[in-house]
Amino acid sequence: MSANTAVKKKAVNRSEMTKAQWTWKEIKRNKTAYVMIAPFVILFFIFTILPVGVSIVLSFTDFNMLQTPNIVWMENYITLFLDDDIFITSVKNTFIFAAIVGPGSYLLSFICAWFINELSPKIRSIVTLIFYSPSISGGAYLMWSIVFSSDSYGYANALLIDLGFISMPIQWFQNADYVMPICIVVALWTSLGTAFLSFIAGFQGVDHSLYEAGAVDGIKNRWQELWYITLPTMKPQLMFGAVMAITQAFGFGAIVTSLAGFPSVDYAAHTIMHHLEDYGTTRWEVGYASAIATVLFLIMYGSNALVKKLLSKVGN
Repeated sequence: MSANTAVKKKAVNRSEMTKAQWTWKEIKRNKTAYVMIAPFVILFFIFTILPVGVSIVLSFTDFNMLQTPNIVWMENYITLFLDDDIFITSVKNTFIFAAIVGPGSYLLSFICAWFINELSPKIRSIVTLIFYSPSISGGAYLMWSIVFSSDSYGYANALLIDLGFISMPIQWFQNADYVMPICIVVALWTSLGTAFLSFIAGFQGVDHSLYEAGAVDGIKNRWQELWYITLPTMKPQLMFGAVMAITQAFGFGAIVTSLAGFPSVDYAAHTIMHHLEDYGTTRWEVGYASAIATVLFLIMYGSNALVKKLLSKVGN
């Protein structure tokens, strides 16, 4: 039997079955693959999909973990956007941070990975460790708290005093004008994490014969190679890096808490994550906290969809 005959026969058989019957047949045919991925699917459902669904349901209730949830419908969302000024401040701060750190960390990770890829293998491994270490170092925040210490022993204050720019130490984390910029700098410094490693792996996985074929087809410089060959080949890594950058940017909170305390002075760096933590783990207003979490989930989902659409244009 020829290949064309087999394909036609398969198409006819599929047309004779309902969609459910065809799906069940494919599941039985690929049952080994489904068994292999079952543990991941089960864990993903239990620890990701189910909590998101429960959170969305609880966002329409008044629930304090002790009493039976009381349905209040849209009251939590109305309070969030019309009566909660701190939430509006947290949304503004979150978007400011995400707009700077999200694209900034993404581009920084890509540029550094591109630079490291040009090095020899031995040097590459050492430089990768140097660049990656701040994202996994437990003392990263401690180092920056020492640099911006509020007394004259802090490196920043000591340097500015020696240069004659200031006469008295600046209270860096007690001044609303400095909290957000410093936290953004620290976030960028610690942003070369998983996405950075995925970009390096993506560069290493590009087939070099594609560059030779591109040269034959008229590609003349490194920028054209990057746009028409490297980036399209790296689309899975680019998408993964984008998801990680968005998650990190909108999940911003630990840096502020470590450096400026909780809450930060005048809520200068108060984010949606801080607001969620306040109502979810301090006040135990779980219904209201679930509404905050749902809003954050929708923002992150929309951002991921937008980035996916933008990345689909790469190489076109």
